[in-house]
Amino acid sequence: MVALEIIFWLVVALIVYTHVGYPLLLLVLSRRVARSPRARVAPAGGLPSVTLIVAAHDEEAVIKRWVESALGLDYPRERLAIVVVCDGCTDATAERARAAGVHRVIELERGGKVAALNVAAAEAYGDVLAFSDANAVFEPRSLRELVAHFSAPEVGYVCGQVRFTATEGAANEEGLYWSYEMAVREMESELGGITAGNGAINAIRRDAYIALEPTRGQDISMPFELAKRGWRSVYEPGAVVTEPMAPTIDAEFERKRRMMAGAWNTLLRTSMLSPRGYRPLYAVEIYSHRLLRYLSPLLHLLALALTVVLLGEGWIYVVALGVQLALLVMALLGSVVTWRPLQLARYYVSMMTSIAVGLWDFLRRGVPGTWESVEGTR
Repeated sequence: MVALEIIFWLVVALIVYTHVGYPLLLLVLSRRVARSPRARVAPAGGLPSVTLIVAAHDEEAVIKRWVESALGLDYPRERLAIVVVCDGCTDATAERARAAGVHRVIELERGGKVAALNVAAAEAYGDVLAFSDANAVFEPRSLRELVAHFSAPEVGYVCGQVRFTATEGAANEEGLYWSYEMAVREMESELGGITAGNGAINAIRRDAYIALEPTRGQDISMPFELAKRGWRSVYEPGAVVTEPMAPTIDAEFERKRRMMAGAWNTLLRTSMLSPRGYRPLYAVEIYSHRLLRYLSPLLHLLALALTVVLLGEGWIYVVALGVQLALLVMALLGSVVTWRPLQLARYYVSMMTSIAVGLWDFLRRGVPGTWESVEGTR
């Protein structure tokens, strides 16, 4: 039983480290590392040319708003080209994009978001390629804030911040989780570099762009692939877009489930977990923020199983079982009671479950190259 007890406490330590210890480690390290400040905005005469790209599949409801938002960016018009690439659209997305004033529309057969972005990137002429989601709305200075980082020659990728807007009565704690995630990402950015980007707002040097396989996610793949090639990926909180939040935890679960199937594909079928090419601190970030985060649901299941086995070994295991069961009961009650602590428990359990189900989906059928919009976010 001693061996099982050691394993139990190791599993518990990993869970606590993943969600609490790792952010605290970043906080300590980030306060000890002083990076030289950068200019917030590059000189007007030195602004790079940018091609801003969005991949859209049947986005007629929101594409006009996105184009208007992009045209409203505080960036010299002669240095900005706006491209909508239609991924097998069957509605009026292309027509409405043209009518809204987009510079170019590329119409393709359905091949998936990443395949569409690859085509648009290959045909773009900008020094910088910027990407967004069709349901995102830019704050005017967002693009300037992104490209300012490229004054540092080692920076190859920059992502911005998404602020989620919720409809009245929406039952989803994604906003709170995202605040936590962005705090972690900002500290990573100051240290080894970020381990994942943001598909809603990011930019890449044209000569650093990598044409990914269609089943891979750009936001999770680009930072680590670029790190292996000597580039640095950073986060800019001043580059902001807003997006509608999924209206319910169930809708968020389906979105996360789809995303996690792709994340597992990247984790298990690429060189992400190979330390080759990483600096030591970046490797720590990858293993802490990606590997252990994705293993969290499996660690929870293992902890529960070990707790049951060890119940006769002391009162501490009775308490441990009580804590785990309380979390599950709170999550169940959160489906019918809107008290915030219950909603938080429900959200946490739902997201852990989505990671596990995403792994099951990946193992069963791989990753589809195409995607559908989440209901309630358009």
